[in-house]
Amino acid sequence: MAEQEGSGLQVLLSMLQSSYDKDALLNILSILTDLLSVGTNRRVQYIISKRGSEALLQALENAGQTPMPDYEILLPLFRLLVKVGQKDKKFGLKAQKLGVIDLTLSLARKNLNHHHNLTHCLWTLQVYASSVTAGTMLGVNGAMELLFKVITPYTKKHTRTTRAAVEALAALLKSKSNSRRAVNRGYICKLLWLYQDWHHHDTFNSYVHIRRGLLLCLKHITNVWSGREGFLLAHGMEILFKTTQDCLISKSLDPIVNTAIQILRKTYPKMPLPSAALSSSYSFPMPGRIELSHPRPEDDCEDDAEEEIEKDLENEDVENKEEDDDLETDVEKLMSKPELDRPVSELEQYEAMCPELRCSFLELESESEDELNSEDIPEMLTLSCHHVIPNAASPKHWPKYRERDQNAKEGKLSQRASRAPAQSWVEKEKPSQELGKVAHDESKPLVGFFREGDVPAKGDAAVVHPIPKETSLNRTSSQSLCMNSCRPSCQMTVEASAVVTKLLERHPGNIPFHNPRFYMARAGSTRSIPDYRVLAFPDFWGHQPSPYNQSIQQRRYGIQKAKILDDVRRAIQPGDMINQVVFDLDGASSLSSDTPECLKFFSKFESGNLRKAIQIREFEYDLILNPDVNSSQHHQWFYFEVSAMKTATSYRFNIINCEKPNSQFNFGMQPVMYSVKEALQGRPHWIRVGYDICYYKNHYRNCTAAGAAGGTRGKSCYTLTFSIVFPHKEDVCYLAYHYPYTYSAMMAHLDILEQTRNAKKVFFRRQTLCHTLGGNACPLLTITAMPDSESSNDLEQFCARPYVVLMARVHPGESNASWVMKGTLEFLLSSDPIADLLRQCFIFKVIPMLNPDGVINGSQRCSLSGDDLNRQWLNPSPAHQPTIYHTKGLLYYLSSQGRTPVVFCDYHGHSQRKNVFLYGCSIKETLWQAGRTVDTTVVTEDVGYRTLPKILDKVAPAFLMSSCSFLVEKSRDSTARVAVWREIGVLRSYTMESSYCGCSHGLYKGLQIGTWELEEMGAKFCLGVLILQLKSLPCSKKVMAQAAALLDLEEEIADLRAQRSSSNCNLETDDELPFGDEVEYNTDSCSDQEGDFSELDKEI
Repeated sequence: MAEQEGSGLQVLLSMLQSSYDKDALLNILSILTDLLSVGTNRRVQYIISKRGSEALLQALENAGQTPMPDYEILLPLFRLLVKVGQKDKKFGLKAQKLGVIDLTLSLARKNLNHHHNLTHCLWTLQVYASSVTAGTMLGVNGAMELLFKVITPYTKKHTRTTRAAVEALAALLKSKSNSRRAVNRGYICKLLWLYQDWHHHDTFNSYVHIRRGLLLCLKHITNVWSGREGFLLAHGMEILFKTTQDCLISKSLDPIVNTAIQILRKTYPKMPLPSAALSSSYSFPMPGRIELSHPRPEDDCEDDAEEEIEKDLENEDVENKEEDDDLETDVEKLMSKPELDRPVSELEQYEAMCPELRCSFLELESESEDELNSEDIPEMLTLSCHHVIPNAASPKHWPKYRERDQNAKEGKLSQRASRAPAQSWVEKEKPSQELGKVAHDESKPLVGFFREGDVPAKGDAAVVHPIPKETSLNRTSSQSLCMNSCRPSCQMTVEASAVVTKLLERHPGNIPFHNPRFYMARAGSTRSIPDYRVLAFPDFWGHQPSPYNQSIQQRRYGIQKAKILDDVRRAIQPGDMINQVVFDLDGASSLSSDTPECLKFFSKFESGNLRKAIQIREFEYDLILNPDVNSSQHHQWFYFEVSAMKTATSYRFNIINCEKPNSQFNFGMQPVMYSVKEALQGRPHWIRVGYDICYYKNHYRNCTAAGAAGGTRGKSCYTLTFSIVFPHKEDVCYLAYHYPYTYSAMMAHLDILEQTRNAKKVFFRRQTLCHTLGGNACPLLTITAMPDSESSNDLEQFCARPYVVLMARVHPGESNASWVMKGTLEFLLSSDPIADLLRQCFIFKVIPMLNPDGVINGSQRCSLSGDDLNRQWLNPSPAHQPTIYHTKGLLYYLSSQGRTPVVFCDYHGHSQRKNVFLYGCSIKETLWQAGRTVDTTVVTEDVGYRTLPKILDKVAPAFLMSSCSFLVEKSRDSTARVAVWREIGVLRSYTMESSYCGCSHGLYKGLQIGTWELEEMGAKFCLGVLILQLKSLPCSKKVMAQAAALLDLEEEIADLRAQRSSSNCNLETDDELPFGDEVEYNTDSCSDQEGDFSELDKEI
């Protein structure tokens, strides 16, 4: 049947090309019109496949070359040409080959006074111009001059023809040569004048398509450098800014507003960042590596040719393309196991990291009792392990730190708001007073203390040296938390002791697993490049999860367009601009400006990141983030203090040097804030704050003014903008990208867990895997159950337990990973019967923070070496990536002992997606996804890698199985997940990604994720591992009996499944905007609907 239909169509097309009989031609055209008027585009594609385009073009040539063209034939023929041509990607080339382009242009010239015929010709010219080559040919042959004869000032007559001419002109101007020709002939001024005329006279918005078509012409012209220059000289920015303001009130005018904003953003003069340097304010001398005083070559792009600019403007997000588009399809590589990357003899050093494999029960018990009875808490801080693996950065070789662009005078310390003194540990925390008695008087500013003096050597006792209020540099600060080390000869003043005691007495003591004294002690021994002597108040005081959930924010319609227009207003109406630097980490002093009527900023504390703050308007500030140490990129994480605010005042913050082309801030995510006054009143919460939140490309380039003058053009920058009304006046607040979790907080948390565990039941060993480049210890934890007795059977069972290896925070800015790890550790060490059963089943090796230096110094992704540590697993260096080198060595050692872990999981955070999900590794799924045939006789694979994520999908409310992926990409070869799967042979090797934003399904659908939900995920992961053991791994009868008594797995899973279905009928499969506002991520991101010709179809 299909063959008969095909042969019938071919007969029609053949007759169409060869027949000159009018009636026959009209009948054929009528049949084809009826055929294409119904059904889907598949019919059009079918006709194209049967050379329908060529037949129609040949018929046009036959009909158009007659002395008196018959428009009864030509008009239906033009309509068919447009319908077929817009689906044929080679239509313009075919028309050019048959020579009908000039014929159509000639017919248009002959019908300048016959608008109906002219309109059909213009439609066809528009379709021809979809081919750049054909469009260029039309431009050379005078098509643009013809179109400008048709496009007139505002009139109600022949608007259909005017619209066709405008849209044909826009199609022609996609050609760069046509755009340059238009600039040279002064068409920019004419287009701007025409646009203004139609804009002012079209009061009822009846001709939106014509107005937008004129803007599309300007948009394409400004793709070339000369077009942008001509647009600015013709005051195009001012014209479009003014006319666009008039269009914001009506949603029906969005096509005009979107196109105008694209032009404004494109033509806004590109500027270098107002920063002293691209590289970080902090630098670290790497052993054996030459230090560069300028950015790495890949961080800068040379602006050698105009074509490069134009290509960048057309597709500016190409450089940010996701790496996971490069699937590994080499079966031999997927199935092979690489050789050991170090001598076998070197693995012996890791025996000390596995005491559970060599200790007798009596040794274990005596060690536990000794640790439990130890009262010398400060001594415990220095005795973190019995064996430390030496490396290139061992303590005696710790490098001296230096800070970029700082004067020698910066030996003097400056202390600001919300920082409390760090001192030696005390025995017990005093009972807290009632909250009502310690609440701060909101009517009074928080008063800080300031000390000036030489910075003493690191490691001495930490004390406080306040000075009288009259010498304070900041009278509107809160209690200052200062880690002012002094020599042993120094004496703590009575006043300082009283201040510390009073502040600590205010602490309610009701924050689980947090003690400010523990935190101060740990912070005092933490090594940082800037040599931090200040504690951020939230880290000292502690955080409690908010008692209520916060919904994913619904953004006000049109707000992003308004924000972009505000930025444009800076260039054309700079009258209210202040442009005053109020904080600068690169300056001689990193203190905020003392200028009245402005906010005060500070970020020189652990994990802090804010490089510069510039007051733009009275209540608006541009903020610049510091890149990672020894790098000039990775700008995402921020954490800073702000003070001296007014009440009932909206402050706008613009972080102007973000890098990623998209963010969950465009999908309802909010930053977090911690208020000191709120905390002192009994509400110590990090909460989601901010409104009118947008994320979009700005006009800045990641280069310096000197670099720009030398012809260097950096990558595009993006702005995160949000507004906040602070809860109290003269408060001290902290703002962060996500809930902060510092290295000192982690170490203090481990101190508390170590002291509060049940040493009779829990085997817990805390060792130091290695020291980092910065001289900080990287802790390694071993957690399992103590053996039941001294019998050989129990000891054998103890040693034979399978291993689970967990780690987190290889990327410093992914603080959510630490909160998940916190939940995992608290559950594993708890008295919960399920946790006890879990400890009996497994030995857990946990590295809670793989990149301490990055976390401490406020980096987003890298270590002090400037390397992304999760791209160093193929061949890590003990000198430059010690934590990765020794983690991999430990895994090698376990494998060499026949103890390959059954589960390996690396905790991460994800900035682009919602929910929690896993990445795993599968050969077959990778090959299938790549469209390759899988030879099952060669490729065999255990599908057990899917079991754990399926379990988590049922037991963890925040987890979503449909977001999981098990593909192996070439660009991920050097990640922990792939390296451990391929080299160590761990089938269940995962990366667990937790959203910064929130959930799109299940119990937490529509809610932003908080620390409670993250900690719950950590605990649920443990439950998932236990269920995996019960369902898929060898398990003793005793364990099965205990499990049966503790939980009914099938019933629990069924309950969760029911809860999910009741709260979520439609799972989100992609990040769709929950608001009606289209997000423009890039200059050309909003489709102008030129490619699908949908509007042209309606016209026809």
